[in-house]
Amino acid sequence: MERPHRYPLIFNPRARSQKGERMLRFLMSRANHFALFATNHAGEARDLAARFAAEGEPVVIAAGGDGTLNEVVSGLAGSRTILGVMPAGTMNVFAREMGIPHSSLERAFEVIEQGFVKDVDLFEANGSPFVQMAGVGFDAQVIEQTTWESKKLLGPLAYLFAAVRVLGEKPPRIEVVCADGRREVGVAVLTGNGTFYGGPFKFFRNASNHDSKLDVLIYKEAGYRLVLDSLRGLATGGIDLLASTSYLQTEEFTVHADCEVPVEVDGELLGRFSKIHFVESPHRLRVLAPEAAMIGGIAGTMQSMLHWPWRAAEAPTAKRT
Repeated sequence: MERPHRYPLIFNPRARSQKGERMLRFLMSRANHFALFATNHAGEARDLAARFAAEGEPVVIAAGGDGTLNEVVSGLAGSRTILGVMPAGTMNVFAREMGIPHSSLERAFEVIEQGFVKDVDLFEANGSPFVQMAGVGFDAQVIEQTTWESKKLLGPLAYLFAAVRVLGEKPPRIEVVCADGRREVGVAVLTGNGTFYGGPFKFFRNASNHDSKLDVLIYKEAGYRLVLDSLRGLATGGIDLLASTSYLQTEEFTVHADCEVPVEVDGELLGRFSKIHFVESPHRLRVLAPEAAMIGGIAGTMQSMLHWPWRAAEAPTAKRT
């Protein structure tokens, strides 16, 4: 009798948050559906995903937060293997973008079982793949100063406390140079392949993850002005509408800084660099997702209650395989 095929599922067994513990209980209750692979060190999720892709596995599941997801995406980049997502992290930004239920593992697994595939753009920062967002300067420094222990204890509030510490520091001078010659100068840069950033917040209201472009937000002001303008922009319809920011779309750009600055991709610290090159990967990422993404969480609730003039995310094109 032939054994049923199980999904290779990569997870971090050291995740000890409430969400992480809930994920482990769920996996044990559905263990007959998965071949479980627990990671032991940084980079192992990427290596495992790359191995499964080379072996021709049709689907590989990333179970956990943005760190595990980014490593699995890096391992699958350039392959035909499809990504399944079981969100159990602090922010779960990519899951929100794709309309994958981020508060119910049962419903997220149903999406995987339904088998609907969407192709999304994949980009690189200095050669490192990312699928949702990246940041240079302020937000990456906040991530750099947010410890695993504080995230376990405080959840998303851990980033707020780190942000307060960073706000008082002198910002770098950053120049953004697009492939078509456009230039902008500022103190921090955020770029999005999708609309969401930092959880349920639509920072890039014109973004699409199937248009081969990144949306780039350049902040001109540092300190508390940066935070207050972000909040004001979200409340009034778009951060790109503020005089203290510049907003552009481009297929490729390079960031030059006057010192080595922290860089993050998909919410994970990449390192410190004085030059960062952003470009589209030659390959797209195949993802299991609902046929129609729905607005949910804090963003959807606030939008419906307050009628904020945010533009709904355009549903990515999809093909069944």
